[in-house]
Amino acid sequence: MDLINNIKEKATKLNMRIVLPESHDERTLKAAEIAYNEKLAEIILIGNKEKILKDSENLGLKNIKNIEIIDFETYSKIDEYAMLMVELRKHKGLKKEQAIELLKNPLYLAVLMIKAGDADGEVAGAANATGNVLRPAFQYVKTMPGISVVSGTFLMFTDDKQFGEDGLMLFADCAVHPDPTAEELAQIAVSTGKTARAIAGIEPKIAMLSFSTKGSAKHPLVDKVVEATKIAKKLAPGMQIDGEMQADAAIVTSVGNKKAPESKIAGKANVLVFPDLQSGNISYKLVQRIAKAEAIGPILQGMAAPINDLSRGCSVSDIVNLIAITANQAGNK
Repeated sequence: MDLINNIKEKATKLNMRIVLPESHDERTLKAAEIAYNEKLAEIILIGNKEKILKDSENLGLKNIKNIEIIDFETYSKIDEYAMLMVELRKHKGLKKEQAIELLKNPLYLAVLMIKAGDADGEVAGAANATGNVLRPAFQYVKTMPGISVVSGTFLMFTDDKQFGEDGLMLFADCAVHPDPTAEELAQIAVSTGKTARAIAGIEPKIAMLSFSTKGSAKHPLVDKVVEATKIAKKLAPGMQIDGEMQADAAIVTSVGNKKAPESKIAGKANVLVFPDLQSGNISYKLVQRIAKAEAIGPILQGMAAPINDLSRGCSVSDIVNLIAITANQAGNK
């Protein structure tokens, strides 16, 4: 699709350093070779160098030998990273010996490379649960200034060009935060708007979704979305944000005109912010399966540096695409 090609083309110009800590996974090795060949980023693999080279040879991969490989046993910066960890976690009483032990885990080593400025972003999750990927990131990379919540957005490509931006919509949060507060929901909206600009290259029209449109229903769940909308507008006065709004009012022009005639977003939304993870995750999977939409993501947003989490059922092309997206995020910080 054109957007993915555009994202890849941008990535080739940014020359970002993207670290892949799951070198024991053959999909990761195949994706690393493709990303290297397509010049999407400077790829860094973490793992036992001898094993990586042997595995790549068995897979028929010819250029892994040209990619930087960080091996815990021989890497010269382990002590430096350990001391950085001790400094960052001294309030938790972390000792150097404990830090070195943690760095044996490639997921920790990857985020310390980012924190130390030796890498720009990370892609993982093909072989690790989301919690394992995000835990080191939360502890050492942390969230960006003004944002306290990490969320996940999906790029949803539909064949029906009347919806969103020529068939493209962003759905959030579909991956991370089960039950955000009004403040957190507002931050998710703003983060997704930034992703729309940085990754999708579109000006966001953000609808804060609910089962109510502009007061048509009364309930504490509706109140949360109303409050989140107010906060989001204050956080990002330059973004188009409106709510609370039902899904049909957000994306169908005739319904939007009827239910929210004074709204500039109703019927035109290209970013849908769901009130909780249940509704977001269910909705993206339904649209993906029933409407045959192409779902790219989740793209994690809100971290101080881009760290993206794959599904363990991901394909090689999923990893390649996420490397390119991560490079774009890193280049647009």
